[in-house]
Amino acid sequence: MPAFVEAMFRNETPARLRLWTASAVCAAVALLLSVSLVMSQVRDQIGVIGREAAPQAATAADLYFALSDLDAQVTRILLAGDSDELAGSRIDALGAYRDRGYQVDQDLQRSLTTGTGEAERAIVLDLMDGLAVYRQRVGQAVTAQATAPAAGAGRLAPDALGYYTQATNLLHQRLLPAARELREAGTERLDDAYARKSATEGTGVTLVLLFGGALLGLLLGLQIWLARRFRRTWSPPLAVATVLGAILALASIVVLHAQSGQLSDGRDRGLGPYLALSELRALGYDAAADTGRYVVSANLAYYRDDFDGKSACLTGTPACRSPEMSLAPWETEPSSAAASPRGGLIRLAGTETADRWIAYQAGHERILTLADDGRTAEAVRLLTGIRRGDAAFDFAYFDASLAGVTEARKREFDRALRAAERTTTGWVVLPVVTLTLIALLIPYGVRRRLAEYR
Repeated sequence: MPAFVEAMFRNETPARLRLWTASAVCAAVALLLSVSLVMSQVRDQIGVIGREAAPQAATAADLYFALSDLDAQVTRILLAGDSDELAGSRIDALGAYRDRGYQVDQDLQRSLTTGTGEAERAIVLDLMDGLAVYRQRVGQAVTAQATAPAAGAGRLAPDALGYYTQATNLLHQRLLPAARELREAGTERLDDAYARKSATEGTGVTLVLLFGGALLGLLLGLQIWLARRFRRTWSPPLAVATVLGAILALASIVVLHAQSGQLSDGRDRGLGPYLALSELRALGYDAAADTGRYVVSANLAYYRDDFDGKSACLTGTPACRSPEMSLAPWETEPSSAAASPRGGLIRLAGTETADRWIAYQAGHERILTLADDGRTAEAVRLLTGIRRGDAAFDFAYFDASLAGVTEARKREFDRALRAAERTTTGWVVLPVVTLTLIALLIPYGVRRRLAEYR
């Protein structure tokens, strides 16, 4: 064994003093590395959640909503036909179709540029390809309807109805399932980001308790040994180092818990409800489109049943069935999946929003009754009209309320994210400064005692 190592471990006062000092400095360095690395990683993970995982999940939810409304606007365009009375509704639907199409394109572009994996990129590319086909079928349906002899509002020419059926089937068979898969992948990535950050926080707290406790124990033990051995009062530099070490360790744990609570609240009270409300909003648009699809399809019973299942999801009744669980006209066997209640609007958006949907639901029933009685023109006017009491007005009233609550939830998450970022600001540099000072104070506090043995 080298001579200097033997000297350090000999039972002599200078050697023991050096050992105490070296051990305390090593504990300070270990605490420095632990706190700095953990805080740096936590800040990076907050950035991943705020800049990648949460935006990806939000974009996927927005894409699903925009696709749902895209098909709803196509239905409105075809229902209005060439009727002069419904020209305003047709122009409004054309504008909304254009806006939703732009929104879909933007969401797809963001999905390609925000760090998605290869599987998600493949889904996005497939969506782009399918969307091109969908737009082609929509264009063919509109063209066929425009060139066909006038048949009145709500009456589609056979070619137009064929193209429209192909378009809406493509949307429900291919585009919406792919968007739903993308949304689920985004949600899983978000959950995984939160889980990784939680693991880092747990590791950080453990390391702070371990090395912080070791540092404080060594500093207190050193001061007690010095007081007994040299019969002197406690060393001010060592006392300051002890206080700084205790404050830093405690503050590190407090910061880790604080930012964790802020982001958890942001997810539970902001982002989670925002994603759920986005899904319900998309469901509302798709359900409202079923009203028009029922009229366009000459009262196909599937669309009545599909509306009832989606409406049950919005109101939270046990009859709720997810869109992917419904038996569509192109399916030959019923889905084996069980019903899936979703909590409904009352819990997520409040009774006012739920009441507004119930008002639209009543209008839906009136429209179906008119269609069943052969009064198609009246049904279309009630469906597309924008006066109070018309279905379009009632749905816009409902959607405005739901959109307001949805955006409020998004803003709540954004506030929580900013609060977490502020909480951890400076915590990569602060431990370096504090623990470097502690590492310097320890030998400074014992230098006079060591000088007595020279």
